[in-house]
Amino acid sequence: MTRKKVPDSLLASGVPSIPEFRPVSDGVFASRARRLLDLAPGHAIEGYLRFASELAAAQAIELERYPDAPTPANGQLHHCRGHGLPPLSVNNLFTPGWRQGLRRILDYMRVQATTTAAAHVARELSDADGATLDQGAAQLLAGDYNELDPARAPFIGAALQVHWVKMALNLGADGRSAGVDFGLCPVCGSPPVVGLIRSGGAERGLRYLVCSLCASEWHVVRIKCSHCASTKDVKYLFIDGANDAIKAECCGDCKTYLKILYLDQDNQMESLADDLATLALDMLVDEQGFQRVGPNLLLSPGSPS
Repeated sequence: MTRKKVPDSLLASGVPSIPEFRPVSDGVFASRARRLLDLAPGHAIEGYLRFASELAAAQAIELERYPDAPTPANGQLHHCRGHGLPPLSVNNLFTPGWRQGLRRILDYMRVQATTTAAAHVARELSDADGATLDQGAAQLLAGDYNELDPARAPFIGAALQVHWVKMALNLGADGRSAGVDFGLCPVCGSPPVVGLIRSGGAERGLRYLVCSLCASEWHVVRIKCSHCASTKDVKYLFIDGANDAIKAECCGDCKTYLKILYLDQDNQMESLADDLATLALDMLVDEQGFQRVGPNLLLSPGSPS
């Protein structure tokens, strides 16, 4: 889908252009870990939020020491940008190096996990061979959860996120391609996990979709389905008495939904953390026949989302 260019006359008159892209921050995992820990006390799924916080803390440590991940050469980047292809496509850059990061994350969780169940899964997964790990990662990236052990999925997802965030950081603000299929990340081609309504500066009131894998953000106008681009039958569902800064944007045309986080109402929210903390909203929307657009890779497949 091609976006309309802002006329030069408007730019000349002082109307600012829309910031189309927000590259991932190197503090993404540390911020996520803190937010999850803040959300946990007294929550219905307090134990899982604490586990996810520990896992995000492991990701933050791993990102700091992660070696340079493979990124496309200049010629390949030029090709991708010229043909509307995501430079860090999961189809091209799924390499064995991610496994070493996974094993270091597992080593951390075996010691730091506060539940015996999490530590047990970390120990068990540490003994898996490379082929088994690669198969699980490929299934997770493809959204094929039928054969994937749900207890292992968050660990595998965490390692894949570190791998892709590292590559996205290497590319920085120049890491996207224009013209990538609508609703998919312009950096890696993955679906979004949530949408954020930004609250400050030139981005105030604008919606950015957050990639479920590399955490890059890209602008999509509001009140438009993030999956099929329809504007005809879009509605917003929420739970009375719950956090009214989070709503589910539901499309009657394609029957998908995406949570929207309104940072102007609560600027402490974080994409994956607050998505995990609002599973009750997922269950409500699921009961009405809507399917989620993209995964939360820190959530076990088969959970109510």
